[in-house]
Amino acid sequence: MALIKSISGIRGTIGGKTGETLSPVDIVKFTAAYGTILKKSADKQKKLKVVIGRDGRISGPMVSNLVAATLTALGIDVTDLGPSTTPTVEIAVPMEKANGGIILTASHNPKEWNALKLLNSSGEFISAALGKELLEIAEAENFDFAGVDKLGTVMPDDTYLQKHIDAILAYPLVNKAAIAKKNFKIVVDAINSTGALFVPALLKALGVEDIIVLNAAITGNFAHNPEPLPDHLSELSSAVVKEKASLGIAVDPDVDRLCFVNEDGSMFGEEYTLVAVADYVLSQRKGNTVSNMSSTKALKEITLKHGGQYYPSAVGEVNVVAKMKAVDAVIGGEGNGGVIVPDFHYGRDALIGIALFLSHLATQKGSIKSLRRQYPDYFISKNKIELDKGTDLPSIFAKIKQKYSKLPVNDEDGLKIEFDDDWVHLRMSNTEPIIRIYSESDYETKARNIAQKLMQDIKENM
Repeated sequence: MALIKSISGIRGTIGGKTGETLSPVDIVKFTAAYGTILKKSADKQKKLKVVIGRDGRISGPMVSNLVAATLTALGIDVTDLGPSTTPTVEIAVPMEKANGGIILTASHNPKEWNALKLLNSSGEFISAALGKELLEIAEAENFDFAGVDKLGTVMPDDTYLQKHIDAILAYPLVNKAAIAKKNFKIVVDAINSTGALFVPALLKALGVEDIIVLNAAITGNFAHNPEPLPDHLSELSSAVVKEKASLGIAVDPDVDRLCFVNEDGSMFGEEYTLVAVADYVLSQRKGNTVSNMSSTKALKEITLKHGGQYYPSAVGEVNVVAKMKAVDAVIGGEGNGGVIVPDFHYGRDALIGIALFLSHLATQKGSIKSLRRQYPDYFISKNKIELDKGTDLPSIFAKIKQKYSKLPVNDEDGLKIEFDDDWVHLRMSNTEPIIRIYSESDYETKARNIAQKLMQDIKENM
């Protein structure tokens, strides 16, 4: 059981002791801290509003009820989207002119996890400074709840599925006519969460008539590991081949990550979701791109081909967004299948990603696999090591940095070590008690060997 308190949100497992898991007491405490921060900066004469929404997890209704009750106890009105997606809540915050938003999802984590993802009034993740202040307020439990005459209200709102889709259809680079003309047959793995509502509805709106949905019951009992990685998508791969489909689509439980399966059941590659979408966007408008430093170098190559500049950022959506704003990027995201379209909204959004990817594919002559062949074959080996409580990670990284001191080493975000044209990136996860070890090379075996070598280095120094 675990409780991870970070500047980007509060994440933990359901069940167990207060302070050690995401218990009801902890949910109330951190929600109250968030509401307290909003009240400090708000106009005292105006009622505050917060948008909330949840994915399809078993614990979702319980967590949502606690969050809504806590906010109303602070005198804050709540717009409750109910079962929703992370990007939908993000676009709803500014559309509602709300003071902030809370997304109740543990993203790709297993069913026993849940989390509070905290947004500012722009529908973007709160800053590191605000996150730090929130943790301090929560620790002090210094809350001032509203009197009975000033309690907030809860207003359910189920209109944002359509509002999100309407916004996507109105986006200038989405080519609905071309998509509809292709008569795509698409298999969707909705992983027993809200993607089962949102993805088919989007596809139908784009003119796709032939849709097969796997794991469509929104139960929170995920049919497989919910992280959309190749090892977890065998059912989708088989279904694409069996149904003679044009392609397969997989999302994670909160629909901010996206990956595709080719018509022969092979993986398009989650790293190449952003590469393909960026290729399409850059063909329509010139500009710069951003991805985190754990993402494939293929994005840099595509960007340079289109005459733009590529910029790396530290891992984490808030860091990617900050860099995108700094360099005025026209497209960006993360290699885990996260696409950020800045003039749509500054957040990873699988739904706009689907629309742009299909627009790209629809304007090509060949299949999705022929599209994939247009991009270089780089391989990223993605690994992780679970950490024991109290592991001295700075000491481990310091020893590894010393060992590879003759090579280019970037310690802005963990350690990134370059080996000629290859690289390896070691960093502590923001969401789980693990070290992530990512390595990229022209050859899959070489990428795996680099990762294995560094994993051994880590274990020897633990």
